[in-house]
Amino acid sequence: MRYKIHMRVLDAQQAFFAARRPRKDSPHTTAAYRRDLAGLTSLLAEAAGRAVEELRVEDLTTTSLRTAFGAFADSHAKSSVLRAWSTWNQFLTFCVSDGLLPGNPMGAVARPKTPPLVPKPLRGEDTPEKLLAAATEGVKQGRDPWPERDVLVIALGLVAGLRAAEMRSLSVESLIGRSGEKRLHVQGKGSRDRSIPVQPVMEKIIDDYLASCRRKFPHQRFARSAPLLRDRAGEPIGRGALDYLVKSCYRAAGLQDRVPTGANLHALRHTFATRLAEDGATASEIMALLGHASLATSQNYIEATGREQRAAVASNRTYQALNTSLTE
Repeated sequence: MRYKIHMRVLDAQQAFFAARRPRKDSPHTTAAYRRDLAGLTSLLAEAAGRAVEELRVEDLTTTSLRTAFGAFADSHAKSSVLRAWSTWNQFLTFCVSDGLLPGNPMGAVARPKTPPLVPKPLRGEDTPEKLLAAATEGVKQGRDPWPERDVLVIALGLVAGLRAAEMRSLSVESLIGRSGEKRLHVQGKGSRDRSIPVQPVMEKIIDDYLASCRRKFPHQRFARSAPLLRDRAGEPIGRGALDYLVKSCYRAAGLQDRVPTGANLHALRHTFATRLAEDGATASEIMALLGHASLATSQNYIEATGREQRAAVASNRTYQALNTSLTE
């Protein structure tokens, strides 16, 4: 086979995305791939002493990739390095299959071990209820509180288990079905769409939020297919604004110390899954409701719940007294 090693890396990346189109990747997945490729491409160009536009596939050697990933790892978390490694492994596997490279050099590039999933629910048995109560009361957050929106966002995490990207992809028409039997259609990660049953109270929360939108933006008309969640200017809410909204809710409720480090909005989703496990849901039920790709991921919540229950029993003061009496 004749290898087209003189192709520009940017052109090869465009061919990679074109080849993936039949997979129907979600916009979120595609954007993450593009970020991972762009970030390392800049470092590879720097290592090769070329402009990004001049970098060739032949420059993607084991040495240059090791150097680039080493520099990338110095300023990124382990999970980011692992995700970037996976992206580049897929890209270079494509290059091999498309005759651009004789072999994939990523096998010789070190990567972090995949960290085990450790659920990070909100700490404290009553924390979810306190958070919802504070949002419902409309605790002042700056000059323009919007409790209807805050309650909706918190509820979407706590009783529907939605990820941030899934919340942002919701539209008015995502709520489907007859009154009292409605479901929330969610555009999930990896194009794994799912349908989540919702109780009448969630219907009311959404109706109250939409009514607040009409009051706040009387001259703005929102199409049923348009994004549901809005920022204070009436525009579709961005990732940063959504993250800040949730942090503000924790702060207003005085619950910052009950949020696991690095979890934030995802802590709501983990709380939803953990409570499902505590209440007896099976791994397959959790998998369906949260849109997990693997049953093993869902099983982690059940196992973690079992460990926490055992630890709670072990901390019982009677057990401590028994241990003391037996060792005397």
